[in-house]
Amino acid sequence: MSNALPWINEELDEIERRGLRRRRRMVEPLPGGRCRIDGREMWNFAGNDYLNLSQDPRVIAAAQQAAAEAGTGATASALICGRTQWHARLEEQLAEFEGTESALLFPTGFAANMGVIVAVVGREDAVFSDRLNHASLVDGCRLSKAALTIYDRKNLSALSEALSAASSVRRRLIVTDSIFSMDGDAAPLVELCELAEAHDAMLMIDEAHATGVFGAQGKGFAEFAGVEDRVHFRIGTLSKALGASGGIVSGSQSLIDWLWNRARPQIFSTALPPPVCAAAGAAVEIIRTEPQRRTELLQRCGDFRAALIAEGFATIEAAVAPIIPILLDDPQLAVRTAAALEERGFLVGAIRPPSVPPGTSRLRITLSWAHDWRVIEEFITALRDVLRDVAQGS
Repeated sequence: MSNALPWINEELDEIERRGLRRRRRMVEPLPGGRCRIDGREMWNFAGNDYLNLSQDPRVIAAAQQAAAEAGTGATASALICGRTQWHARLEEQLAEFEGTESALLFPTGFAANMGVIVAVVGREDAVFSDRLNHASLVDGCRLSKAALTIYDRKNLSALSEALSAASSVRRRLIVTDSIFSMDGDAAPLVELCELAEAHDAMLMIDEAHATGVFGAQGKGFAEFAGVEDRVHFRIGTLSKALGASGGIVSGSQSLIDWLWNRARPQIFSTALPPPVCAAAGAAVEIIRTEPQRRTELLQRCGDFRAALIAEGFATIEAAVAPIIPILLDDPQLAVRTAAALEERGFLVGAIRPPSVPPGTSRLRITLSWAHDWRVIEEFITALRDVLRDVAQGS
């Protein structure tokens, strides 16, 4: 074998020097918003299990029953023979939940975002993407080969001008997260709907961090903002508030038929395992019948943000989701702070470039319905002490 890979170690050394190297480790999930790492139990303030459904006995029982009846894998793509009764049932359930004609499952939320964008725009078209969109949206825009414009949601007049300049192209697509995964704030969906309508553009939103958490029925931020019927493509995930795995697209029957024929990540991927579909279906029913989970979660999130602001922590005051960042700027400071919090019994995410822009490294704190206020107060105390100690170099 030729010696063609020495550059990898050189690049890894450079990543290490900049404090940006990631390493794998094993985390054992535990009930009640906790986890175990290296034999130490701690509170999990890093995951996206917002409603604590991944550990719910009803969700687990549904997966166990499906596994006993159907086995552990779908064995093929949905297009060939992988779409079982569990897939069909979940798609029907999700369409009813979302209030749309139909729905289509994808192997992941990442695959759903990429698949939809590439299926609806191409070289003859233009796509407009928020500058802080998730990587799956960014990569979908790039792969589509459509003319790409990056816009700032705080300057929608520039987006309007860009849409006007693209009036002669075949199709125009605006792409945005509804809740931004690293900042926890929301897209201006009403204003984006108005722009899409004024410029005859399509609007696609990724509800990954909103499904199950926002809206009277828990459908997401489009429901909360009252614009469900004005959004052309609504993407969701089963892997966050629903506690399972996979992506979902909901919409008209013609849209779903088009994606069935044109969305390559769906066509050429093995379908979700039936037990995952059964688990997601049970989670949807809990979301539908137990609205107090999201109500109580969002109340604690608001109280938590208010407490952080009162303490003087640098956070994003516009955040509305169970995602609360503590801005630390320096990537190595974020890593040291997260490690010190683990010593205190709290797991948080140390987020660094390229996940966020340079100079905006942070702790990404996420709340779960399983975290009661006593635990949150203990975390605030630990965070205050750790940041003081790290600042003093101890």
